[in-house]
Amino acid sequence: MAARVIDGKAVAAAVRARVRGEVAAYAESAGRTPLLATILVGEDPASQIYIRKKGEACEEVGMRSVHHGLDAATGEAELLALVRELGEDDDVDGILCQLPVPDQIDENAVVAAIEPSKDVDGLTPQNAGLLAHGEPGLVPCTPNGVMELLAHEGVELEGAEAVVVGRSKLVGVPVARLLLLANATVTTCHSRTRDLAAVCRRADVLVAAVGVPRLLGADAVKPGAVVIDVGVNRLEDGLAGDVDFEAAAAVASAITPVPGGVGPMTIAMLLANTLQAARARAPGA
Repeated sequence: MAARVIDGKAVAAAVRARVRGEVAAYAESAGRTPLLATILVGEDPASQIYIRKKGEACEEVGMRSVHHGLDAATGEAELLALVRELGEDDDVDGILCQLPVPDQIDENAVVAAIEPSKDVDGLTPQNAGLLAHGEPGLVPCTPNGVMELLAHEGVELEGAEAVVVGRSKLVGVPVARLLLLANATVTTCHSRTRDLAAVCRRADVLVAAVGVPRLLGADAVKPGAVVIDVGVNRLEDGLAGDVDFEAAAAVASAITPVPGGVGPMTIAMLLANTLQAARARAPGA
């Protein structure tokens, strides 16, 4: 079996096109365009690239963006003050603080300081709680992107067995909850899971989000399964996912590549979240 390669770039482009049209409609009704505020502490090159791409994506869909670059030595109190200031600014619809932050800053304190209605990363305790209870809220971008890919591929989740490898607050836990809300039967695996490959082989839908390069091979894939590889691992020979792509593609029915799979979806869903946040703050727009 040769798996169909799921083109995340194409799906992300479709999401951006949809958002662009909806932003235009929002602007006509509200008399303003949504504004995303980003924060980066330090000068990590990869983070700088991510922030730049987010700004470019906002411009592409007709949104505004403003960036706050802070010195790597910035203290926690100064960062929290900025986060709270943006939360009180009526012109700001979304707030994104690029993680990780330097060691002198408590990441959890930063996330907790974000105004939940502007939490376009979906990481605040309030938004995590809404997701846990199956209530509407802002959902983390990457898990949201995973669900968008599955919907685009027409994957039937109701009654399907899904296995998520990874239990991070950013991806593993929220994507497991989203799959459960879609009526899949969900198993979450982690570093202490016994016979990981055997558990994964049960999956109709396998989501890998653990951060270990090529951890899952053909023996972890059920014939005909859909494999979503969230992992992005930088190796000497380039990027690699958490799944051994060539081996898994020989068994699966569909699979995301790395790069070009889940990655492009994250920024696309960030744009969708920013628009959602703007709409929630201006009912009827």
